[in-house]
Amino acid sequence: MRPALPELAATYEGIRPGYERTVRLGHGSPLWTFASTEVLRWGVKTRSGFSVESAVVDRVAPGDRYWLVAHLGPFRVREPVEILEVVDEPELKGFTYGTLRGHPVRGTETFLVERRPDGSVQLTIRSRTQAAPGAWRVAYPVALLAQRFYRKRYFRALSR
Repeated sequence: MRPALPELAATYEGIRPGYERTVRLGHGSPLWTFASTEVLRWGVKTRSGFSVESAVVDRVAPGDRYWLVAHLGPFRVREPVEILEVVDEPELKGFTYGTLRGHPVRGTETFLVERRPDGSVQLTIRSRTQAAPGAWRVAYPVALLAQRFYRKRYFRALSR
């Protein structure tokens, strides 16, 4: 079961459909409890090497704005984002954020943790991006490489 996000299409019009992948994290209630709690607390990012800056980091909520900070050796890249949608259903938890001006790319990223009827737990990541306007445009090829690097970490972040 994957929720449709039609209202996001208008917000980020012109961005082509991009990356989507679902990976089985494991099986069982302890994993579900861990992964479903962590995804709504930015665990998929913080357990992957990012830090999250905001007045409130306990749980994502629509409209909240954050600074995601990518730690790349001695460098820090601050990425402003806004939570667009939160999914908090009994067997499906997650959220979508959209990038704000000053982010290295323009687009959305979705993280969904689902418990299947057989008890397996899976993580789906969806990403729609394009080059950000301004100075970040020239760094877009590097940003694409960074996305590939971090996606691998995201899938490991919620596994136990």
